[in-house]
Amino acid sequence: MHNDDYTTMEFVVQVLQKVFHKTTTEANQIMLSIHFRGVGVCGLYPYDIAETKVDRVHVLAREAGFPLRCSLEGE
Repeated sequence: MHNDDYTTMEFVVQVLQKVFHKTTTEANQIMLSIHFRGVGVCGLYPYDIAETKVDRVHVLAREAGFPLRCSLEGE
């Protein structure tokens, strides 16, 4: 997940909990990593599952009016 100047930290935490099933503590740690480093790892998944999760993040962000970006890296 990538940092931007518009998406709220609270929304990022909600997405991490809803899409990636992170606990509140885990979601906050990842959100802070995204905020301070510009990017954060949400998890390691098989490619098809990761692709679905990225798509879900983008849908939720668009619905909420945020430009949140999420990407995946494959081998």
